Amino acid sequence: MAGLRERWRLNAMHTVQERALDLFDAKGFAAVTIEEIAAAAEVSPSTVYRLFGTKEGIIVADEFDNLSDEQLAKVVDPGDPIGSLIRSVREYDTGTNESGSEPGPWRRSLRYHFTEPSVRRAAYASADRTSQRLSPLLASTGRFTQAQAKVATNALIFGYLAALEQWFLDGGDRPVAAYVDEALDPLRAVWGD
Repeated sequence: MAGLRERWRLNAMHTVQERALDLFDAKGFAAVTIEEIAAAAEVSPSTVYRLFGTKEGIIVADEFDNLSDEQLAKVVDPGDPIGSLIRSVREYDTGTNESGSEPGPWRRSLRYHFTEPSVRRAAYASADRTSQRLSPLLASTGRFTQAQAKVATNALIFGYLAALEQWFLDGGDRPVAAYVDEALDPLRAVWGD
């Protein structure tokens, strides 16, 4: 039963994100209300609030936010966190919307990360939470002290955001994963790659 409930939650999240992005694209981020998003997604406003908390949360939320520490440890290789990140970006970047005709919510949402100040703040807050979750995983390898793991993890996570922003500013013509991979190259020396 929990599997069915989790699938419903993920499907609802994707539907809400798609409908919200449709509305944001049509009317502008500031002009859209949670109630409009809920109506377009055919869910209640309380469902939107429960899934995302805020309008900004709709833009910055992803499946990684809800992974348990055990699940996160299966996704992130602490010996090669850059490789893990690149693999995840490739998976996200190959996703399409429900009709299969254009990029899914992750890629569609990126411009809002860099054009809407409230979304940018939410993205950086989310990145900080991710960094705090990953830091102990990197420290557990014994290669880093706690302080070194925090610095390395922050360099990775916030370097990733900087790479995404530069990809956006450069017009987003190249694949996101290739762009992120190239931009994070200076950090590979931290892990001895």
